[in-house]
Amino acid sequence: MDSPPTLSTRGAVIFWVVVVLIGTGAGVGAVLLTKLLQWVQQLMWHGTNLLDAAERASPWRHLGILLGAGALTGAGQIVLRRLTSGNGIDITEAISRYAGRLPALRTLGSAVLSILVVGMGASLGREGAPKQVGAVLASTLSDRAGLSNEQRRLLVACGAGAGMAAAYGVPLGGALFALEVLRGVLALRLILPALLACAIAAGVSWLALPNAPTYLIPAYPASATVVCWAVVAGPIAGLVSIAYVHLVAWADRNKPSGWLRLVAPVVALGAVGLLSIAFPQVLGNGKDITQLAFTDQVAPLLMLSLVALRPLATVACLGAGVPGGLFTPSLALGALLGGVLGIAWSSIWPGVPAGLFAVIGAAAVLAATTHGPISAVVLIIELTGHDRSFILPMLVAVVTATVTARTLDRRSIYDARFSTQQIEKQERDRRPSAT
Repeated sequence: MDSPPTLSTRGAVIFWVVVVLIGTGAGVGAVLLTKLLQWVQQLMWHGTNLLDAAERASPWRHLGILLGAGALTGAGQIVLRRLTSGNGIDITEAISRYAGRLPALRTLGSAVLSILVVGMGASLGREGAPKQVGAVLASTLSDRAGLSNEQRRLLVACGAGAGMAAAYGVPLGGALFALEVLRGVLALRLILPALLACAIAAGVSWLALPNAPTYLIPAYPASATVVCWAVVAGPIAGLVSIAYVHLVAWADRNKPSGWLRLVAPVVALGAVGLLSIAFPQVLGNGKDITQLAFTDQVAPLLMLSLVALRPLATVACLGAGVPGGLFTPSLALGALLGGVLGIAWSSIWPGVPAGLFAVIGAAAVLAATTHGPISAVVLIIELTGHDRSFILPMLVAVVTATVTARTLDRRSIYDARFSTQQIEKQERDRRPSAT
């Protein structure tokens, strides 16, 4: 086996032992965090299906739980910032600027805080926490094993991908996400450790979590109609993704500081709580509404409203300093956008199941926001358990959306905090490592 670094036999053995430990630890971490999320949702909302439970809850429960999540976020962020100083906890930034080094206590604390507030209803993704656990484990083990900076960068990306693989049961998609999105390089010498770490992590998680697709959908048939729609919808998805990335970048630049760290989360999450009384679909990471969109169970007017409301809720949480992921919220935005565009298309050219438009839209926006078309396609296949029935229109939408997004803005949703000059420097630095 061709190992990533050019090392002695002993060095190669140490490297692969670290990969195995990362995969195992990321799998265990994802299981524990998933169980914690389920416990929080059951405790707060009296149900593990957040949307169903929120629809049954009283308005005062909505407001009270979200205000509590805001207070917890403010206090938690103050405590976490005092634990350590130095590098931040953003994985992309750590890989790019700090050779993959992450502060262990602060990162793990942020992961737990993220799970708590997402379980309480914050409009962010739960995958951020297992990614952080996998990444900090990789950073720590790399230091203990005396690995090089380049090896640490690779293994931190692998750890983050392994966390995602374990959380969603997507070993191949997690590996591709780690390299294509977080490292920006797809090469044999890099993908082997990513595949091994993600496979182990997913296997460990399946010992305690269901080995089943995240989204249950029928086998939608493809047709010339859907391919024509994908040609039109792909660029639209790319433009919407650019606007979404700009909102995320603005929110990140304007995060509160000083005493506002205590106040802003309460205000933002309180506003989300008020909004959720009429639109409970804005709560949580968006998994439940995505499932409904994939199976054509969302009314057209509600879907149109949520295309605007869900991203605004996510940006409000992010801008207030609430920790959480952006993967599932981006997927939900794509599903809702695809559903809306599909309804408009069906009024002219009927006959296509509305849920199919949502699936393809989710893939297109995910690809355009992450600038990871290959990982986006594989993730949708693994998340739904379907492939050939809609692969052609999905590829068309993914390519056109990504080309549109990449042409007009070089930033993905994960490096939105970086300037254009920094993005170009990152890409120049990556080129030699891909050879």
